[in-house]
Amino acid sequence: MTRAGFVALAGRPNVGKSTFVNAVVGQKVAIVSDKPQTTRRAIRGVHESGDCQLILVDLPGVQRPRDPLTSRMARRVQQELEDSDAALLMLNGEQGIGPGDRFIANALTSVDIPVAIAVNKVDRLARAQLLAVLQSAADLAVDGDVFPISARNGSGVQALVTHLATLMPEGPHLFAPGERSDQSSELLIAELVREAVIRRTFQEVPHSVEVLVEDIETPRPGLTRVRALIWVESDSQKGILVGAHGRMVKAIGIAARREIERELGDQVHLDLSVRVRRDWRADDGLLDRLGIT
Repeated sequence: MTRAGFVALAGRPNVGKSTFVNAVVGQKVAIVSDKPQTTRRAIRGVHESGDCQLILVDLPGVQRPRDPLTSRMARRVQQELEDSDAALLMLNGEQGIGPGDRFIANALTSVDIPVAIAVNKVDRLARAQLLAVLQSAADLAVDGDVFPISARNGSGVQALVTHLATLMPEGPHLFAPGERSDQSSELLIAELVREAVIRRTFQEVPHSVEVLVEDIETPRPGLTRVRALIWVESDSQKGILVGAHGRMVKAIGIAARREIERELGDQVHLDLSVRVRRDWRADDGLLDRLGIT
């Protein structure tokens, strides 16, 4: 009998959820950075382990809603948790257990699904630190096994995946063999462009950026042409992204193109434009169009 099910990843921003999903899936399905709000949508990555198919749901980091964008992200987290077969609470071992972690752990007690706990980034801890943070994780309100892991180097990941497989219900696989994500090509490309922006900007700019792919063409086999818009909220942010003599947007385009080519396996021509759309994070129509529901 086969097993299949959804595992929702809950945790504060920057605990390593996206890195974990990419490591387990074996390819990049979620963008990664060290800045909050990197994950804005529920991203699903598929992993087959023997007769079990795990669908890992990379959720936005749990945070207090501040605008329509973060309110939607919070609702999505709650909805995905309610619809999943199990949850994985991810903690940043390097930072220790804080009030935010305890808040999320308490919230998970209200969801009637099994929960496992992953203490990530243990490769950066001395033994005494590791023992202390594992004990703190075990003392949380969540009734679940605790796994020390490093999503970056793979330590402990297989043991955790094996455990998660035991939590999945019996049933047919939900994705076709070889399918690794439910993301469209347009969304994956948009996210890779946004990742290139995030990694090159600071302060408020990363939070104010969204990317919309307007057009994808394949004029001949092996060549993909992409036209994308980078939205920002102010003229000053646009100036930062364009840069002196267009150097910044050129650097963003080069970095994004390399990642897109790696994922698509094609030569890519990427045309980027930067535009101002004031208060887009409060624009429900645009959020709908961007698929942030």
